[in-house]
Amino acid sequence: MTYDLIIRRGLIVDGTGAEPSIGDVAIDGDTIVAMGVIEGEGTREIDAEGHAVTPGFIDLHTHLDAQVGWDPALTPVVWHGVTTALLGNCGVTFAPCKPEDRKVLAGMMESVEDIPSDTILAGLPWDWESYGEYLDSLERLAPAINVAGLVGHCAIRTYVMGERGVAGEPTSDEIEQMAELVGTSVAEGAVGFSSSRLLAHRMPDGRNIPGTFAKTDEMVAIAKALGENNGLVQNVLEYSRFGSEMDLLCEQARAANTRAIFTAPHVPGPDGKANAYANHVEGMRAEGLDVTALTLPRSGGFLSGLKTNIMVMPPDTFVPGSMTPGWKTLVELDFSERLDAIRDEKTRAKLIKEAKGSKFVDMFAPNFFSLGDGEAPIYDKDQSESLPVLAEAAGEHPAETWLRTMDESDGEALFHVRFFNHDYDAVEEFLKNDWVLPSLGDAGAHLTQIIDAGWPTFMLSHWHREKGTFSLAETIRMLTSAQARILGFGDRGTLAIGMRADVNVIDIDVVVEGQPKLVNDFPGGVPRLIQKAQGYRATICNGSVIVSEGELTGERAGKVLRNNA
Repeated sequence: MTYDLIIRRGLIVDGTGAEPSIGDVAIDGDTIVAMGVIEGEGTREIDAEGHAVTPGFIDLHTHLDAQVGWDPALTPVVWHGVTTALLGNCGVTFAPCKPEDRKVLAGMMESVEDIPSDTILAGLPWDWESYGEYLDSLERLAPAINVAGLVGHCAIRTYVMGERGVAGEPTSDEIEQMAELVGTSVAEGAVGFSSSRLLAHRMPDGRNIPGTFAKTDEMVAIAKALGENNGLVQNVLEYSRFGSEMDLLCEQARAANTRAIFTAPHVPGPDGKANAYANHVEGMRAEGLDVTALTLPRSGGFLSGLKTNIMVMPPDTFVPGSMTPGWKTLVELDFSERLDAIRDEKTRAKLIKEAKGSKFVDMFAPNFFSLGDGEAPIYDKDQSESLPVLAEAAGEHPAETWLRTMDESDGEALFHVRFFNHDYDAVEEFLKNDWVLPSLGDAGAHLTQIIDAGWPTFMLSHWHREKGTFSLAETIRMLTSAQARILGFGDRGTLAIGMRADVNVIDIDVVVEGQPKLVNDFPGGVPRLIQKAQGYRATICNGSVIVSEGELTGERAGKVLRNNA
């Protein structure tokens, strides 16, 4: 018998958590049709001996909504074994949308996720109004990997309330309209509803985005409507009002009675608890509520370097008034001019003098850690390797060390500026909870500031191979079937006969993230950070090999996955 594709002699890690075993996997079309010892031949065959054969990975927190318009390959997640990405997180989405509101929604995405609105408006077809029409448009873009979408609170409020949706209180009629619109959007294929309560998420004019302060009656009405169509709830919490936010999440989960996910950077807990979420989540789960926390499996934060706009002096956008004149001038230069400037003796002396007089450098410098100059970045350095410690050892101020490092590396060096999940021991224990999953890569967002999209690779290289915290079977389960369950897709996330053929072939002994790079490949030459990986011998989506030996093949077999109501 002849098959379209056979993967031979690999270590099959099926995604269920079961013990891996050696065998073959045969694929016809987009479906796995045989497993075990396969006697037939494949039109194409991949020798996976010595490598793991796994389901394709699923990324539950991306902002690739805009990028899909001009980069259907959906880099960088495709380089890290991801075959399904969830769009529309944090409440900012492009549908439903009236024609007159396109600029408004694009502006929200720019201010919240650092994606230029001009690029968004020019790069997407904007040939939709309803959510179902938006998904139809995504299908016409023919992405390389599968995509699913959440309908966002910002779009819903704007559609129903117009300008009042930013800060106004909805009437009972408007709440009913919003709930009905969410229910319709989920029935048309959205897998759920997203909202952000985070005060840092703001409009271009500085106001909080729509939904930030939405009250319980609005959130519960929406949850009931999406739950009737098996939609999930996604929330970004505001941690300054932690208790009430968790209570609201509980009310939503009860009303929807489906699945609820929320962003969960590790927060130390009271009463001897290892984390602040435990009491709340354990109480919800005791009620039978399906609640899952998503956390980045390493420290998350900004990249600081001469090519990025995050330098040792925090920019005004993060800390108003933090930028001194010399550093502000440096940021306004292009890269070659920046390099020339820091090599000018007088300019460098001015920068150092200003930094020594700024409290902000002392405040933030302990969070700076060099990624090193090897092929792979080093994310897990301890405090003894932070920028201030390096500076003290060299008899320098931290700004001097930062500038010297940039000079000696010809401006290529990068520091990781940790924003959350600082404590790796705490993150390790947090990930062991059965209600926590790795995620939060934010792929597609924060173009020149953050690149955390390689988190699945870090799970494999650090927590499995280097630390041994999780077995290979458990690591793969956390990256595949556990995430597919959240989305409600029963035909993906495991390797079994009849399942969709989303598959990775991975050399576990060498898999690792590559060093981040700044490229100018977006429309209009807009820069962004990317990050490739080593060790992915093949990534297959719906039966097509989309990545071979770490490089894109050009095949685009992804599908728009719609809610299974």
